[in-house]
Amino acid sequence: MPHAIVPPYLLARIASIREPEFARAAEAARETLAVQREYRPPRRSRLRLSLDGTDTLVAETTPAPDRTISDAQNREELPGVVVRREDDPPTGDTAVDEAFDGLGSTFDFMWDAFMRDSISGAGSELLATVHFGRDYDNAFWDGRRMVFGDGDGEIFAGFTGSLSVIAHELGHGVIESAGGLLYRGQSGALNESIADVFGALAEQHRADQTADQASWLIGEGIFTDAVEGQALRSMIAPGTAYDDDVLGRDPQPAHMSDYIVTSDDNGGVHLNSGIPNRAFALAATTLGGRAWERAGLVWYRALTSGTPSRTADFVQFAAATLAAAEAEYGEESEEVDAVRSGWVGVGVIGNGRDKQPRS
Repeated sequence: MPHAIVPPYLLARIASIREPEFARAAEAARETLAVQREYRPPRRSRLRLSLDGTDTLVAETTPAPDRTISDAQNREELPGVVVRREDDPPTGDTAVDEAFDGLGSTFDFMWDAFMRDSISGAGSELLATVHFGRDYDNAFWDGRRMVFGDGDGEIFAGFTGSLSVIAHELGHGVIESAGGLLYRGQSGALNESIADVFGALAEQHRADQTADQASWLIGEGIFTDAVEGQALRSMIAPGTAYDDDVLGRDPQPAHMSDYIVTSDDNGGVHLNSGIPNRAFALAATTLGGRAWERAGLVWYRALTSGTPSRTADFVQFAAATLAAAEAEYGEESEEVDAVRSGWVGVGVIGNGRDKQPRS
C-alpha cells in the first residue's frame, strides 16, 4: 500500500496473533494487508486579525483551506459520500470532524511556517475519506486524498484522532508536489521521514510547543489501552515507541551502525526512516525554540530546492539540508552547525567522510 502510516511489518505481526482476545485485530490486520489501493499521482482566502508589537491591530488576507470530507461507509471504495465541505458546521461524527479540523491545523502550519498554500502550494483542495473499510488498520495518501480507517478497536483506535497522522499523510502530498522521492530504500525512508517531520511540526505548531517541550511522537493515541506503547514512532528516540508482549518492540534504528538491509517494506522505508528522523530532532532540539521556524524551514527548503534527486540517499539529503541552512542563515551560522551535528549524531556524515550502510 502506498504511503501508509502503519508499516506492513507491524500489520504482519498483528495478523499472526493467535490470542483469542485479539482475534478481531488479527483478522482486521489480515484484511488491511490484503487491500490493494491504486496510487494516482496527481481559492479561498480569509481575514486574519492580530496585534503587532505596539498593540496596533493588523489585518491581513491569507489563504484559507478548501476541505471536503467524504464517508466510505465502511466500504473499500473511494471517494465515498461527501459529508462535510468547507463552510459546513460540525457533523457530530467524530472521525469526520477530526479529519476536518486536522486538515485545517495542518494547512495553518504549512502557511505560517513556510507560506505554502495547501498541498500544491497553489491552493489545491484538501480531500479526505474516513470510515474506509471495516476495522481497517491504517491511514494512507493515495495520490489525491488522505484516507483513514477506523481501526479494529482492540489494537488500533481510529486514525483521525492523531494530528501527526493527518499531517503525515498530507505531507506525502507535499513531498510529491515538490518533485517526489522514490518510495524505496533510502529515498523512500527519507519520504517517510519528511512526512513524519511535517506530522510532528504540525502538532507542535497547534500546541505552540518548543522543541524541548515536544514529545516527538508520531501516531500518539492511535493504540488502544491494551497496547504497551506510546505511538507508532519516536523521532527523538527511534526504537522506543512501543514494547509490547504481542506486538514486540519497536524495530526502528536510530543510527547508521544499525541500518537494516531488507527487501521487505519497500527496502525498509518505515524502518530506516528512524535515522533521518533522529537527525532532524537532534538539529531542532540543539537550536531550541519553535522547531518549525529554523530546523523545519531548513528541511522544507532542502525538499523544495530541486537539489535532491528522486533517488537521493541519506548523504545526499544531508548535503541538501546543509546547503539550505547555509543559504538561509550563512556558512558560519549556528543553524548550519546544528544541522551538521544532527547528521553526525546518527552516523550519516562524520569526520569529513560519508558513512555508508552496512550490507
